[in-house]
Amino acid sequence: MQPEITAFFDEDTFTVTYVVRDPQSNKCAVVDSVLDFDYASGNTDTRSADAVIAFIKDKGFEVQWLLETHVHADHLSAAPYIQRELGGKIAIGENIRIVQDTFGKVFNEGTEFQRDGSQFDALFKEGDSFHIGQLRGDVLHTPGHTPACLTYVIGDAAFVGDTLFMPDFGTARCDFPGGSAEMLWNSVQKILTLPDETRIFVGHDYKAEGRDDYAWETTVGAQKRLNKHVGEGKSKDDFVRARNERDAQLGMPRLIVPSLQVNMRAGQMPPAEDNGTVYLKVPVNTL
Repeated sequence: MQPEITAFFDEDTFTVTYVVRDPQSNKCAVVDSVLDFDYASGNTDTRSADAVIAFIKDKGFEVQWLLETHVHADHLSAAPYIQRELGGKIAIGENIRIVQDTFGKVFNEGTEFQRDGSQFDALFKEGDSFHIGQLRGDVLHTPGHTPACLTYVIGDAAFVGDTLFMPDFGTARCDFPGGSAEMLWNSVQKILTLPDETRIFVGHDYKAEGRDDYAWETTVGAQKRLNKHVGEGKSKDDFVRARNERDAQLGMPRLIVPSLQVNMRAGQMPPAEDNGTVYLKVPVNTL
């Protein structure tokens, strides 16, 4: 089956949010939503999520799933906000527990922060399946960028998060805690075993040099032939070496500090302190 897919691009974080609808019903899922956040002021805004909500309401869709491909380090998730407005279950990979344990220590969250993934409604593992109406979704565990990365194969479409970008941009970085270029290579090979005509929807686009427009849809076949990091003729050893060299030159994402603290909580803010204010911590000389 071919799901109906509508993309919403957030140019501030270069993130693509997808509404995925079962063509035989009004049931849908939202993949990788965005909560707007101004770091300088500490203020959140819901304009990006509100655009998604308005679209879903206008079409008369019913949200069944709010799918996270991983714990994002570059934007805050709006999943709880959309859930309050429209319903649906928030899901992520079961290795969220590893991410929570790692960053619970980084941010010194203490014993009150649960590291069992219980903030999410569903934890998926390799081989799990779910449904959006009559449309089946299958789960691939595709770690490397983070330990909890998933690819959702829904009908003829695969939502790969940050594992793969458009062919002219390559693949995700692997230098976050728990990341691994070797694991990423293996995960990409798993994705590339899907039929060549499978549509691939990426989590971000940064408009590669020489390209005028943002893009987020490609195919397995195009990735096999053209991906600059893992395409035809590239070896695992070459990829690992090049990926590690590239990652050593990259700075931290602009919103990594607030994003990790919020997203490891399924998009919820940390608890308010005794004055009623919510605070986000900045670990000094740590990340």
